[in-house]
Amino acid sequence: MARQFPRIGLGHQAMIEAQKVFFVATAAETGRINLSPKGMDSLRVLGPNRIAWLNVTGSGNETAGHLRQSPRMTLMWCSFDATPMILRVYGTARAVHRRDADWDALAALFPGGPEKRQVFDMDVEMVQTSCGYAVPMADEMTERDTLKTWAAARGADGIRAYWAETNAETLDGAPTGIERNL
Repeated sequence: MARQFPRIGLGHQAMIEAQKVFFVATAAETGRINLSPKGMDSLRVLGPNRIAWLNVTGSGNETAGHLRQSPRMTLMWCSFDATPMILRVYGTARAVHRRDADWDALAALFPGGPEKRQVFDMDVEMVQTSCGYAVPMADEMTERDTLKTWAAARGADGIRAYWAETNAETLDGAPTGIERNL
């Protein structure tokens, strides 16, 4: 039932854009595999083989650390409405930080303020769809404003201090590159 495609088609893009949540998975050559849910208005399909997504401040920074060691990334969406589908994109990605030349152009694609931590720029190598028959339906998903409120209360300097304290290394002790934002 799974089907593979070399690029993001218009139907795939419509499904991606209709979802309120997506999941990202990365892994370094050794150590823990990271799988994280993402929400907010934080993802853009930039072409049939390119996706950018905004990584906002969080309790960890595994994805950035993993990409420094191995650029592999998988993104996944599940349809929680009446049309069952799971869609995954496989590829490689890089973390773009505030001091990088293309930060301004990529960060401008997304709303938000000081909570913007990195933008991940992904080259899509393969798209896979599968049935999603066992994924439950959810009537309503609404965004939380908790992170935006927290970030506004801390301000830009407070967020940079938080990054330096909690986001500099992965769970396995690898550097994340966050110093390029400080």
